[in-house]
Amino acid sequence: MAHKLSKKQLGRIEEILQRDFIDPGVHCAFLVDLAGNDIAHRVISKFEGVINLLPAVAASNFAAVSAMARMVGDKDFALIFHKGEYKSIHFRKVMSDLLIVSIFGNEFSLGLLRLKMNEAIRKIRETLLKPQ
Repeated sequence: MAHKLSKKQLGRIEEILQRDFIDPGVHCAFLVDLAGNDIAHRVISKFEGVINLLPAVAASNFAAVSAMARMVGDKDFALIFHKGEYKSIHFRKVMSDLLIVSIFGNEFSLGLLRLKMNEAIRKIRETLLKPQ
């Protein structure tokens, strides 16, 4: 499903990423389609240099794990989580062809991230499904 966003919808999604992720302390949050296209993003300056690469890598990673899931009998799955020594990455499906990816440090709790993720997904779905 291709998403054609109005300026108003894009602005609303960027606002959601800022308020629900960056303002509370997440380092990077972006909405990406499964082809690796960056739909919207918000980052702290430390990640600005890699934001052009992250969506394609994230979509590829999600596709690879989806293929592995199908190989073991799962039709679909909703999230991927990587716990790193200093940074963690959380992928979550928003709709069948969209993901939110967030990168956060050890100072940000996974539980809070999951709550924020649920809120953001609800708001983004509402934004995308509203007639333009």
